[in-house]
Amino acid sequence: MTKTERTYLDWNATAPLLPAAREAVVSALDMVGNPSSVHGEGRALRMLVEAVRRDVAALVNTAPAHVIFTSGATEAANLVLTPNYRMGRTPLAVGHLYASEIEHPAIREGGRFSRDDVTMIPVTRAGIVDLDALDIRLKAHDKARGLPMVAVMLANNETGIVQPVRAVADIVHRHGGLLIVDAVQAVGRMPVDIEALDADFLIISSHKLGGPKGVGALVSRGEVLMPVPLIRGGGQEKGHRSGTENPAALAGFAAAARAALADLAERNARISGLRDALEDGMRTATNDVIIHGAEGERVANTSFFSLPGLKSETGQIAFDLEGIALSAGSACSSGKVGQSHVLTAMGFDATLGGLRVSLGPDSTEADVERFLAAFSRVVSRRRAA
Repeated sequence: MTKTERTYLDWNATAPLLPAAREAVVSALDMVGNPSSVHGEGRALRMLVEAVRRDVAALVNTAPAHVIFTSGATEAANLVLTPNYRMGRTPLAVGHLYASEIEHPAIREGGRFSRDDVTMIPVTRAGIVDLDALDIRLKAHDKARGLPMVAVMLANNETGIVQPVRAVADIVHRHGGLLIVDAVQAVGRMPVDIEALDADFLIISSHKLGGPKGVGALVSRGEVLMPVPLIRGGGQEKGHRSGTENPAALAGFAAAARAALADLAERNARISGLRDALEDGMRTATNDVIIHGAEGERVANTSFFSLPGLKSETGQIAFDLEGIALSAGSACSSGKVGQSHVLTAMGFDATLGGLRVSLGPDSTEADVERFLAAFSRVVSRRRAA
């Protein structure tokens, strides 16, 4: 099978690099200097970095000064998930991390918290964080040890289910806690406003938007309450994240950020139409397909489904051989394929496999048709087996 016959339906793992992002990267690579240098070349690169900061801030409706650039979402998570904070120059302790059971591994690992200081919050069968359970946990939190911190994603990377973040924020702040929101899968796929969400920090990533890999950002609500730095050195990013900035990658990030905001509603309407057609086609092909989260609010591009009796790894290989690139869930676990922790958290049988189709701005009706043709063949072989 030739490369041109393949169909890419794994945009949640990474989006193909946008032509505008590629051009921005190449242009920035030709610029000489260090953004921290005071000469003309350095100042030109500093201007580029700060222009990127404005574009990324616009993604989530915040001030450019609230954006800290990192090497990606995982570093941003490890920066913000720490028991050690400062309120200005005054140390402030965070006593415990509470994270939903459907979080990405970068959050579930707990960052700089010890394992004993991380508690998982259950989710409902519908894949929504259990607000009552969260409230109970925070009521029992030992404030003498420090503030509680809660981490909840805005849109789940496997199911696409949108979490009630504003309701979570109301509970967290009523108990005097901090709210960290993983917005990696939400930005560019739905409107994201840090003020409307009432989140204290957001985590975002470039390559999910069609920018280059290896760059992301931690976005804060303000500039007073901040985590103790993870990476120390020359004091870049106002001392929050040292290390010479990568202007070329940042330039690509900015191009992707601008594209993500352009015609968002129209783009989502088209993509959700493709997703709905894909799911209707699966239901027509077999009546036992399970589409997770279909009854609730999801981002427009994601469909996470199970076929009873078909393991995740078997299904992923079968579709790959058909020329279809899709995922068995998170693609950030060193190529591991196995039981979805999201499905387990939602109360499904541990042996039930899940496969994720995720669409993007370049996805077409022809892509959906090719997927459905492959799906029918996979279903037929499953029945024969």
